Amino acid sequence: MMRIALLQLAVMFVPLDDPYRAITNLTVAKPEDLVHVKATPAPKGAIVLFEGQSLDGWTKVDGKTPAPWKLVAPDIMEVQGGSIMTKQKFAGRFHLHVEFRVPYMPDAKGQAKGNSGVYVQGRYEVQILDSYGLVSKDDDCGAIYGIAAPKVNACKAPTVWQSYDIDFAAPVFIDGKKVKPAIMSVKHNGVLIHDHVEINSDNTRAGLGGDPTQPGPIMLQDHGNPVQYRAIWIMPIDSMKD
Repeated sequence: MMRIALLQLAVMFVPLDDPYRAITNLTVAKPEDLVHVKATPAPKGAIVLFEGQSLDGWTKVDGKTPAPWKLVAPDIMEVQGGSIMTKQKFAGRFHLHVEFRVPYMPDAKGQAKGNSGVYVQGRYEVQILDSYGLVSKDDDCGAIYGIAAPKVNACKAPTVWQSYDIDFAAPVFIDGKKVKPAIMSVKHNGVLIHDHVEINSDNTRAGLGGDPTQPGPIMLQDHGNPVQYRAIWIMPIDSMKD
């Protein structure tokens, strides 16, 4: 009886505004939309950007201030206090793996609903948003922001862990002239949503900009919502399909 009473008391004190509480009134299209993706450990040769224990490899976008995001158990960081970027910069061709989940914000609309973003080289955004069940546009989850809508909406329900696997090739310049744009392929929860998309812009909206001939960091956006991340790593690759 004592154990039941304690459990009942615990339930009474679960915050009703907890953005990662159990979802009770969302229409779910299929059961797998409520199943977390399995965490994918970094393979041999990969550069681990976030393993869950430290933000030492990240700063705010000024490149100096320590990353202010909150570490939450187990092995998760949560957006707060401004966008962050890796201290290390990346050029050429690479594979980027990012795991994330968006909060449950049933009263929010549009770009105010679980918004964040992964900026490759700090310039090219793959949008993060609660776009579950929507017909995807070029500013919804999985979009290369303002460039291309995802081929399909592969979103899981809010609060459920998701993944991006991004194959990226930086733009090619010869004598200062761009001869080939950046190219990106993206799998969202294992589903191919972009297949060798050419990015003709040198900076999608809210990117860091800068010289596109130079390497750039991985930036994660603070858009005012408590999006969470885990298991982020990058693998340089020798070649990609053109």
